[in-house]
Amino acid sequence: MKKFNSDKLREECGIFGISNHEDSSALVALGLHALQHRGQEGCGIVSYDGKNYHSEKRQGLVGDHFTKSDVIKKLPGNFAIGHNRYSTTGETSLRNIQPFFADLHMGGLSIAHNGNLTNAIALREILVKEGAIFRTTSDTETIVQLIAKSKRDKIVDKLIDTLFQIKGGYSLVIMTNKKLIGVRDPFGIRPLVIGKLKGSFILASETCALDIVGASFVREVDNGEIVVIENCKISSIKPFPKQKARPCIFEYIYFARPDSIVDGKCAYEYRKNFGEQLAKETDIDADIVVPVPDSGVPAALGYAEQSKKKFELGLIRNHYVGRTFIEPTQNIRSLGVKLKLSSTKSVVKDKSIILIDDSLVRGTTCHKIVKMLYEAGAKAVHVRIACPEIKFPDFYGVDMPTKKELLAYEKTIEEMCLHIKAKSLKFLSLEGLYEALGKGKRNNTYPQFSDHYFTGDYPIKPEDNLNELKITQLSLLSSKSNN
Repeated sequence: MKKFNSDKLREECGIFGISNHEDSSALVALGLHALQHRGQEGCGIVSYDGKNYHSEKRQGLVGDHFTKSDVIKKLPGNFAIGHNRYSTTGETSLRNIQPFFADLHMGGLSIAHNGNLTNAIALREILVKEGAIFRTTSDTETIVQLIAKSKRDKIVDKLIDTLFQIKGGYSLVIMTNKKLIGVRDPFGIRPLVIGKLKGSFILASETCALDIVGASFVREVDNGEIVVIENCKISSIKPFPKQKARPCIFEYIYFARPDSIVDGKCAYEYRKNFGEQLAKETDIDADIVVPVPDSGVPAALGYAEQSKKKFELGLIRNHYVGRTFIEPTQNIRSLGVKLKLSSTKSVVKDKSIILIDDSLVRGTTCHKIVKMLYEAGAKAVHVRIACPEIKFPDFYGVDMPTKKELLAYEKTIEEMCLHIKAKSLKFLSLEGLYEALGKGKRNNTYPQFSDHYFTGDYPIKPEDNLNELKITQLSLLSSKSNN
């Protein structure tokens, strides 16, 4: 089981697909580059030239591999889909890098998946008993197996058969010999948007991927919707019973790139609103407002404007630190914060500081930052978090620690404050979060978002047998357990 070392929540994947464009693979590579923040451990592209499918997969960053012309030349065709990934549990290996390809009796099929199935283990066990052979440890292969097993004749009908069997939070981009297909789960937990570039349609996790290729934003794929792109036309199918959407609230708080449009507004605007609301709820006498870069900057700007306090870059982030320096040994890992961040000593010395961040997960990084500011001469460090306390795990495609590793799981705010060694600690209230999102009050009967991180109110209960205190990511089961 891979240990959760990050002090930030991580989205598992970014997906991108394009139809009917002569530079399809190059555009997919650009789109994946824009979505790099959603997955940094592996990337892949599958193209279709009208006769054959072509696949290239690599470990590491998109820019390290798919910017090279010799790689793009291996991916001819006017149709292509791509995928960025983080691994969660289990090893990072080429076999688990998407998109996946399967040769079905009705033709080829390639699929890229962002999210997590909550009944993947149960489905996998049934399929194996029925003779299915799995080559990867990904729940995406479960989707492929179900499509292949369907007795329906048409690919869309096979897909619908499959969608009624799987549960969880997911968005899919599927490429066949004739179609580009996008799917979003019935609650719309995982994001998917539609773009257009002249005569080509695009499916992507975020609008920032449309911007980089010069495409216009058409709309978000609705919750529970299947969009089918064929012959330069797009059609919509909604096979599920009508359901109120509950998109993941962390897309607004952290996951989406700040310049991406989410529900009609830039993610940056929401985050600035969180800071303004945080100041209304928790303002305190202090000299300066300092963000934890880069994710805390919008909220800190909002806080500073609302509280009429001076905004300062009291921490500077080194953007050129590679993962190699952070990961390999405990000795190096312990220096991770200093490698990534340094204090602006002349700015923070003798100052009372309001330190703003977007979230607090385990508290290990925050503790080190607070210590760093005190060592730089700060008089006091008051920590303010632009979201409520994270008390519950995720099962829909977010890499998280165990329940007991979540700082807020068993600790009071006072205990958390003592843990991070801050002068004071306050969180944005759940009510304030909804207010800042422009939704007014939370609808406790039909919540407007998947906010289970704070409330424990899950839109879909996991069906797989999971340890109460352990986050078992189903999308990458340990290969060692499947020998």
